[in-house]
Amino acid sequence: MATVQGGFLGPDPGALSPAQQEQLSRFKIQTRIANEKYLRTHKEVELLISGFFREMFLKRPDDIQEFAAARRQAAGQRGMDRSHPV
Repeated sequence: MATVQGGFLGPDPGALSPAQQEQLSRFKIQTRIANEKYLRTHKEVELLISGFFREMFLKRPDDIQEFAAARRQAAGQRGMDRSHPV
């Protein structure tokens, strides 16, 4: 199998048996439901994400990962609780 951009492997349709594929599909659905429930009970997540995207689109950094890391570090220096990701 050939690698695609970023070093990730492309899909391999024969890698899982039909039973494994079904189990994976159920797991993905359950995960999406759990994530949706979490987001509905934690409205602040939307504010954090929208704030990050707003600043990212305004500044348009070349290295988004470095930009995100710098934001996290700055938030920690402002006295935010470091035990929770920013």
